[in-house]
Amino acid sequence: MEEILRTIPHRPPFLFVDEIVELSEDRGICRRTWRAEENFYEGHYPGNPITPGVILCESVLQTGAIYLAKRLEANGVDLTGKTPVLSRIQDARFKRMVKPGDTVEIEAIFKEETRGFNFMRGSVKIDGKAAVTIDFVLALIDERQ
Repeated sequence: MEEILRTIPHRPPFLFVDEIVELSEDRGICRRTWRAEENFYEGHYPGNPITPGVILCESVLQTGAIYLAKRLEANGVDLTGKTPVLSRIQDARFKRMVKPGDTVEIEAIFKEETRGFNFMRGSVKIDGKAAVTIDFVLALIDERQ
């Protein structure tokens, strides 16, 4: 968890990655166990809690931000004063429900970088089966002073 907190600016209760599983040249894989006490389950849906799709997408985006930060740091880029932001979401598909207690594998695959925009594809999987797939674009912006 400490490595995640050093890598991206996200913090609880809006941090949806528990551990970094793998980082390679073209992808990052993280893991998350969804806990029944998370506050969004109270209203989504009482008696039949389901992890909101937007939060599953956010877990992919955070995994992408971790991958991107580690990739850039490995190439000597100083990320001081930089914040990863979402520029685009495309083709989000929701294939399975994710429930409290589920442990998911979250993957972000780097496709290409164009003028500071990092095009990626990601997924959330339960037992190797896709629950969510998404294409997205991340950029690093300067923090406001």
